[in-house]
Amino acid sequence: MEKMLTSHQVAKLLNVWPHTLRRWEREGKLKPLRTPGGHRRYKESQIMALIGEEITERGTKQCAVYARVSTAKQAEAGNLQRQKERLITYAVEKGYQVKAVYSEIASGLNENRRELAKLAKTATKGEIDVIVIEYKDRLARFGYKYLEQYYRLCGIEIDIMESDEDKSPQEELVEDMIAIVTSFSAETRRQSGRKAGAGH
Repeated sequence: MEKMLTSHQVAKLLNVWPHTLRRWEREGKLKPLRTPGGHRRYKESQIMALIGEEITERGTKQCAVYARVSTAKQAEAGNLQRQKERLITYAVEKGYQVKAVYSEIASGLNENRRELAKLAKTATKGEIDVIVIEYKDRLARFGYKYLEQYYRLCGIEIDIMESDEDKSPQEELVEDMIAIVTSFSAETRRQSGRKAGAGH
């Protein structure tokens, strides 16, 4: 009788996330059998055939690129576009298939970023294997470890390019802090104006 392998054994053999096995199953690349308890089991011959084909899917991991700059001034200077181009080039050179590109102008301290939310939605759908960013700070100034843990639980790795072009993370942090203070001051003035108007 042919040897059957568990999902854990197969993932270890192929050096992929269990999440990837489920995607391959949906695509028809892998066809596991089910035990009476509903657990997946894979024929060893099927897995050996994949290894013999050099695991084409592993060489073309699906990735999403996320680029961010803090200010409109940076975007107007072409920093955002150049960042996207560097990330896409980097992803292609690593052998990834670029499935989506997300970019936005927002502070790294801003937790309500539209494109970051779209990235998270794509991740939870199991549509990507890798997220490519320039620095850790592109995803978040604070709390990066929590995001990293979340994506890891989704079976997704984060590949950090760490480019030394354009502004450094430290310079951007200063700009983020200035943007926050400016925004806070403007909001304080608006609130004061409303109160003054209400008093008349």
